[in-house]
Amino acid sequence: MKYDRIVVRYGELSTKGRNRKQFIKKLAHNVKRAIADFPEVKVFGERDRMYLLLNGADAQVILERLQPIFGIQSFSPAVRVLQDVEEMKRAGLELVRAVHRPGGSFKVNTRRSDRSFELDTSGVNHELGSYILQNIDDLHVDVKTPDVKLLVEVRSEGVFLSCQTIQGAGGLPVSSSGRAMLMLSGGIDSLWRDI
Repeated sequence: MKYDRIVVRYGELSTKGRNRKQFIKKLAHNVKRAIADFPEVKVFGERDRMYLLLNGADAQVILERLQPIFGIQSFSPAVRVLQDVEEMKRAGLELVRAVHRPGGSFKVNTRRSDRSFELDTSGVNHELGSYILQNIDDLHVDVKTPDVKLLVEVRSEGVFLSCQTIQGAGGLPVSSSGRAMLMLSGGIDSLWRDI
């Protein structure tokens, strides 16, 4: 399955309270600068996530560019589907099948920010997990240490699915903290003594 977007998760930005918008804006600026040679990629910085709409750009190159950017906790190449259980099942199966190895294990991990969705997190896990198990031979469930973790985020604008999480550089965005100066004294009181 071809990924159509990248979901970016913030690190310390979530603790910034009223200044959060400024930090997210700075991070979005840094991301846009890192991928400036891909004008087709659109960056949307929202309150709890940032989305990069790929519009046909090479996902692998964009993923490599995101890795050294400070302010990103983790990111995942993802596909977006409608809030339709059957469509979610098909997309989830295709994603797991692409990375599955014979005798491997998997787990469905759902996060549901849209509480109006017809299924709760356990219901989504069960529906997708049982469908995938029925359609892939030599696959079993392991909730502790799975070989493949299918991440499902149910949001009001759609359902985002991914099988890959890449750690980012963490920290705060570059140029978001202002300037600092360090003064070193070279006076007589700073000389080293032989002991």
